[in-house]
Amino acid sequence: MSAILSITDLRKSYEGGFEALKGVNLEIEAGEILALLGPNGAGKTTLISTVCGITTATSGSVKVDGHCILDDFRAARSLIGLVPQEINLEPFEKVINSVRFSRGLFGKAKNEPLIEDILRKLSLWDKRNSQIKELSGGMKRRVLIAKALAHEPRVLFLDEPTAGVDVELRKDMWDVVQELKEQGVTIILTTHYIEEAEAIADRVGVIAAGEILLVKDKDELMTQLGKKQLCVHLSAPVSEIPASLAPHALEMSSDGAALIYTYDTKAERTGITALLNDVAAAGLVLADVSTRQSSLEDIFVGLVSGEKS
Repeated sequence: MSAILSITDLRKSYEGGFEALKGVNLEIEAGEILALLGPNGAGKTTLISTVCGITTATSGSVKVDGHCILDDFRAARSLIGLVPQEINLEPFEKVINSVRFSRGLFGKAKNEPLIEDILRKLSLWDKRNSQIKELSGGMKRRVLIAKALAHEPRVLFLDEPTAGVDVELRKDMWDVVQELKEQGVTIILTTHYIEEAEAIADRVGVIAAGEILLVKDKDELMTQLGKKQLCVHLSAPVSEIPASLAPHALEMSSDGAALIYTYDTKAERTGITALLNDVAAAGLVLADVSTRQSSLEDIFVGLVSGEKS
């Protein structure tokens, strides 16, 4: 696949010297879903705003399907759909008219079947003649998505799209995102819900303090950085870990009923056999053992705190 979005050495500084973006480089392929993870203030929204032309970069370049966002703004912007964090809608406007208006802004001809299809997929068709002020917060967020899709963009930015949305509506949105991907739409998703990245992303990018820490295939990231834990459940709790087990760097559960061993699944030897032998030699009786794979959330927290191993 070829890159539909190319970001090169993108920088954004504000008066006073604060750098919101510090030389961001990012290539996003056509038809993929990229989840961009980062804490508050990491630069996620600034990056999206710059690509969409809402904020002007201090330096660097952005191209959308070869169109520069500065030299060829109209062509570049027509390819982008944006669902912002903030719900900023005309309260007295009807849902369907609001979506129609967004399509018209891009000079697109009327397409009522398309508008109906978008509203139905987002469970908004029954609310099409309702004023936006009558909708719940979750439904208003769906209207934002409908407006972003109205002009048939090839690149869709979803900036915290499921914030304040209940679990059922969130799942519906994931289904819509997956369908858009199947139609060839490229999706960049920023989220605080790590499970969203695990559920729907092809690649995961981590941004902190205005810098991209990494961009990896989701499964590759889990394999390379994920750790596995073996939980040794004891038949009787202990007050402390026996000194003879110190070489294994174990952690003890809060109730003393389990010992937790972290190991690398890619290592030549995991050390599990030696651990279990030493546990028995220490006079501890096993009740059960279980394993747990690190989640993207564990990996994300480690990366942001500077722990890449």
